[in-house]
Amino acid sequence: MAGKNKNSKKKSGMISTNQTVAENKQARYEYSIEDKFEAGIMLVGTEVKSLRLGQASINESYVGPKNGEIFIFNAHIPEYGQAGPKMQHEPKRIRKLLLHKRESNRLLGAVSREGYTIIPLRLYFDKNGRAKLEIALAKGKKLHDKRETEKKRDWNKQKARLMKQNY
Repeated sequence: MAGKNKNSKKKSGMISTNQTVAENKQARYEYSIEDKFEAGIMLVGTEVKSLRLGQASINESYVGPKNGEIFIFNAHIPEYGQAGPKMQHEPKRIRKLLLHKRESNRLLGAVSREGYTIIPLRLYFDKNGRAKLEIALAKGKKLHDKRETEKKRDWNKQKARLMKQNY
């Protein structure tokens, strides 16, 4: 009996587990990150299918409290093309984040008392195939901090080039 080769499957363009769907690269430049959390997201069926195709953007989105719970605002998940018009979702709707009560209380307290901001870092599927959002508790950087970050990054690039040339 011939066994099937695992690599013989055709790639359909779908995102598998442990792969990033969307990433907010600008967040690490704009904010200094203190703590990271993993949050689930309440999605409808067509949103999950659209995410599996790798279509999402969290660059302009933000996380904030609403009625004592934490939501993500302005995250863009486009409509799923193969679904009918009645099955479609609103692309920029408010989506509830699923966190443990202790994590939620910690985030809400830090935002209200200490002046922190909650920012989304990346949207991905975990090993069980569930959509997760990595969020961070962060403080905004000043202009001089951003310049310092750029200097460090440039120096590390130059250092890597020099080390590569020497070896």
